Amino acid sequence: MRQSELPPLSRSALDRAAHRRKDPEWLAAAWDRALVLVIGVDGRALVRGDALVLLPAHKAPAGDRLFLGVDGEQPYFGVTADLSAQVEPVTGEAPEPLGEEMFLHQVGERLSDLEAGLFTEALALVQWHRDHLFSPATGEKTEISDGGWVRRDPDGRQHFPRTDVAMIVLVHDGVAGPDGRALLGSNAMWQKAPKPRYSTLAGFVEPGESAEAAVAREVREEVGVELTEIAYVCSQPWPFPRSLMLGYFAEADPAERIVTDPDEITHARWFTRTEVAAALADPEAAAFGLPMSSAISHFLLRRWLAL
Repeated sequence: MRQSELPPLSRSALDRAAHRRKDPEWLAAAWDRALVLVIGVDGRALVRGDALVLLPAHKAPAGDRLFLGVDGEQPYFGVTADLSAQVEPVTGEAPEPLGEEMFLHQVGERLSDLEAGLFTEALALVQWHRDHLFSPATGEKTEISDGGWVRRDPDGRQHFPRTDVAMIVLVHDGVAGPDGRALLGSNAMWQKAPKPRYSTLAGFVEPGESAEAAVAREVREEVGVELTEIAYVCSQPWPFPRSLMLGYFAEADPAERIVTDPDEITHARWFTRTEVAAALADPEAAAFGLPMSSAISHFLLRRWLAL
């Protein structure tokens, strides 16, 4: 799959150069010539236009240095800091902000392949470190090592970044053309949205379960529908805080009765390609909302429209 055919947050032009993570001398030298992405304590980064604000190392704030990789000879690191303090003084004037603070899901699809990969990787690492300051076995404080890719107990035990696997599926009726339909649900968390909001169905893969089994189970649990075909499409990291979304298409019979789990889905119904295409073309005028363009759900809907 070409980069242009991937979901927005799956794009990356960065060489992670994992063999450099255990070389402290190389990392120290690389820092001196690095460009640094600062991630705020709430997960936002500074953006100017359609580009990340990347600081030279000598202007970067203090903090744990997370080695992200290289692009040719250029190293990249991430650090966490208070974004409000990252300003450039202008002689005789008040300090000017370097850029606008933005979340990854707000800007991810607008960034270049390199910067989309940088932001996604840095945010995932930052959030893992934030949640794993102490050993799950002993409760003792852990320390960062290996360029930010390991945390160690006082006794040397290593802890590595974790990824939570989830599935997301666009259920459709297998019919081509404008009258083909997709089954979308409205999540219980969206009840206060200004207008009804719908998306594809998703859930976490449980221990000892295959991704395909999770697709069938989640659809059955959330909307009471049985699937006849399940086909993998693509994946996308979703570091909120640490998910990897495995995207699928699946077929089902629209004649089946929909029975929603009210704790998860407040309403579900079948939408035609015509309805979905119109809502994506003019979100403001649409009677219902669809997923943001940085989400893999949006990508799956676009792919389905093209079938």
